[in-house]
Amino acid sequence: MVLCAGRGERMRPLTDHCPKPLLQAGGLSLLGHILQRIHAAGLRRVVINHAYLGAQIEQAIGDGSGFGLSVRYSAEATALETAGGIATALPLLGPGRFIVINGDTWSDIDLVALVQHSRQASTEELAHLVLVDNPTHNPNGDFWLAGGQVSSPMPSTQTAQADARCLTFSGTGVYHPALFQHTAPGQAAPLAPLLRQAMAEQRVSGRQHAGQWRDIGTPQRLAELDQYLQTRA
Repeated sequence: MVLCAGRGERMRPLTDHCPKPLLQAGGLSLLGHILQRIHAAGLRRVVINHAYLGAQIEQAIGDGSGFGLSVRYSAEATALETAGGIATALPLLGPGRFIVINGDTWSDIDLVALVQHSRQASTEELAHLVLVDNPTHNPNGDFWLAGGQVSSPMPSTQTAQADARCLTFSGTGVYHPALFQHTAPGQAAPLAPLLRQAMAEQRVSGRQHAGQWRDIGTPQRLAELDQYLQTRA
């Protein structure tokens, strides 16, 4: 699932007439880059949620065949936040674990490894998060990673504390539908409280991604990504 329902207030005026996932960098939209990576990982079925200017997203991506994918849409009258959007899309996602990617990020996170993890995860695990080094716009991080387990706040045992690092959530993760069993579809709900409750029950694992990751939250970061991609090309 690719999350594309946000308004993109910090990207204005670029998002006044264009949904943020369709903003371009390196000659391709942010969403297009994500869909290419999804296809390269061997995945073929994608769900995209949208709200603000969502018709433009459907018009641009269509049924996904242009990317070698089968795309279905979960339309929201108003943005339902992350957990609300996922809970609403569950009938399209099916009963198994699924990968979720923020539509306003760019990275080289190994999606094949996440597919493999989803197949091997314990039955008790509700989420597996990809964490990254803290960027300048989030210097204090989001969650603690120690011994493959994610926690919030810092783990209490001395053994875990010695290995613990406070990192930033990349917006990419693997989820079990049970994480959202008490989230009503069609109603706005944030993801962080669900994750923190699951962390308290030690049901959230994670990994650190040391490669490329960018949160494209401002026009300046979009311009920096565009310059990086053009230089790399």
